[in-house]
Amino acid sequence: MRGFFRSVGVQLSIALLLVVAVALGVVYLSVVPSLRDRAIDTRVAQMERIVAKIRQEVGQVTPIDPDLAAWSEENGNVQVVLFDRLTPQAKVSPFLFSGELGTRLLADPVATQALDNRAPTHGHVTSGEDVYAEAAAPVLGGKYALLVRDTVDLSSIRLVERRVLFAAGVALIIAVLLGYAGARMFARRIRRLERAADRIASGRFDEPVVDTRGDELAALASAFERMRVRLAQLDDARRAFVANASHELRTPLFSLGGFLELLDDEDLDEATRREFLASMREQVARLTKLASDLLDLTRLDAGRLTVEREPVDLGALAGDLVEEFGPVAASTRHTLSGSFDGTVFAEADELRALQLGRILVENALLHTPPETAVEVRTRRGVDTAVLEVEDGGPGVPFEQRDQLFQRFFRVDGTRASGSGLGLAIAKELAELMDGSVEVESEPGRTVFSLVLPAASHVPAAISREITESAKA
Repeated sequence: MRGFFRSVGVQLSIALLLVVAVALGVVYLSVVPSLRDRAIDTRVAQMERIVAKIRQEVGQVTPIDPDLAAWSEENGNVQVVLFDRLTPQAKVSPFLFSGELGTRLLADPVATQALDNRAPTHGHVTSGEDVYAEAAAPVLGGKYALLVRDTVDLSSIRLVERRVLFAAGVALIIAVLLGYAGARMFARRIRRLERAADRIASGRFDEPVVDTRGDELAALASAFERMRVRLAQLDDARRAFVANASHELRTPLFSLGGFLELLDDEDLDEATRREFLASMREQVARLTKLASDLLDLTRLDAGRLTVEREPVDLGALAGDLVEEFGPVAASTRHTLSGSFDGTVFAEADELRALQLGRILVENALLHTPPETAVEVRTRRGVDTAVLEVEDGGPGVPFEQRDQLFQRFFRVDGTRASGSGLGLAIAKELAELMDGSVEVESEPGRTVFSLVLPAASHVPAAISREITESAKA
């Protein structure tokens, strides 16, 4: 039973029921009491006019004169009563008098107030289900109080009240039925989204999440669909990466195992031994780079990778990159050159900036044909310091530029053969230092730019060197 009241359908139905009940209650309280009060006030006003008319001639009428009956007949058989101050006995003409009436009127509050205040007064009294409109005035020197009273006809108002209550009951029943039906419809849509979430959570990304109603639930379904597509892409990338990483790990490990077995041969000459050792170092470096990329990626995702902020000479950093990758460029028949500005200083982490530069230069050397020219240069922006790596390769197709910095992706649409994380790590590292990695590409020219905040100050010794160089 508790679970029943926790369902969305029941809760929405109850909410709609309460709203309708409050609205109908406001209507009832604003209509029925006002109609009742208006009917009573109208009848009391009639009693006031009657008592004023009778009071003008009551001086010629004795307190027990039976002619008082004529006044009641002329005014719709209203009750006309004289109250005696000395003997609190209500007296009317014989046409209206009854012992029960006389006893009931002995303590009439309206007549008593007229006698006490010696002034006309009016009001209404309730007896059981009957309501009486009354008006009273002192007469014959204040010795008597003339009271005129009549029953207020509330039958039409009671009919309105019954109809309002009946309509309210019908409206409440309709509200419950419509609310529950609408809530069930929404609940079915919510359950579909719940099942879709369960499918996604279980790793099933084959079925799309669709809701075409155009409301908030449809927007939520669209968000679920975007999440499904993105998770499917990441899951596909993860599977491919695991396969590629396994291959990348297995190949150097298999190679290292083979070289170790060959090194056990006692007849191996020294030159061959050194060649084997060099190949083993290359495989170890390959494994080290893969492990380093994975570790950096894990730290970035966990938010545990921190960077320092200090002035970094991008010109000196670019020179180091050209010197470091010179042998690599020579081995792949690339032309590697540099154009450095010694006055370009960035506010960054020097080791991470060097790592970013290595990623960009290595990317240019590995993904362009042999004999391609690669240039590393620096320049200053308005509030930025920029390290650029330009190559004369075939360029990046425009439709794939947004995917360059996604994990595990490469330009030709296949998964990267190495870790496949270089540019993705470069982008996240740059953003961690409040910078960015940008790309411009066209056939025959591609430029990757590391854009970092310009240093707000430069070390004094370096500043003097810059000034002296400028004077020279």
